[in-house]
Amino acid sequence: MESTPSAWSDADAYLADLLVGHDAALEEALAAQREAGMPEIEVAPVAGKLLNLVARISGARRVLEIGTLGGYSTIWLARAVGPDGRVVTIEAEADNAAIARASIDAAGVGDRVDIRVGRGAEVLPTLVGGFDLVFIDADKESNTIYLDWAARLGRPGTVIVLDNIGRDGEIVRDDTTDSKVIGTREGLRMLAEDPRFDATALQTVGLKGWDGFALAVVV
Repeated sequence: MESTPSAWSDADAYLADLLVGHDAALEEALAAQREAGMPEIEVAPVAGKLLNLVARISGARRVLEIGTLGGYSTIWLARAVGPDGRVVTIEAEADNAAIARASIDAAGVGDRVDIRVGRGAEVLPTLVGGFDLVFIDADKESNTIYLDWAARLGRPGTVIVLDNIGRDGEIVRDDTTDSKVIGTREGLRMLAEDPRFDATALQTVGLKGWDGFALAVVV
């Protein structure tokens, strides 16, 4: 089969059907997001399941998410931490947060989720540390700010997932003028050079095109 975006998407759909299946609460959260006209930038179903598994494998009970959007990934994370766990999620837009709140509550995990409304750079200094896992999926221009706070609010062993590092391969361009690519490159360089992190990164292809994520641990 030829490697094309259409083929990537078809393979992603096959894997999602096989390994994730249908989930009414998650599908309703996406429907609410679509109805509200939010951008379709949530994680793919297989990536949501991956976040859930990483949280469970690491034994995370306190999770920080930067970038709530419609609450799709938040639901995956809230399910992972269990009834005694907690997810703190930050969303810059109040309208988005309200829709996410309704979807998260409808999914039956509302008591585990604390939504903080505001810009990440303003909300992060108000949080109490000790997070076991940090998922960063917000404005790419602020990646270094978010990574710095992930280290500050984490501990040795805290897992960090930095989303959307592929950027259609543009990350290799030193001459890029795209602020999202520049922010991604700066975040990756920070993970490489800052002694607080040990990290790797993977490219992915699928429903979201040519993308990827970085996985790090606080040392």
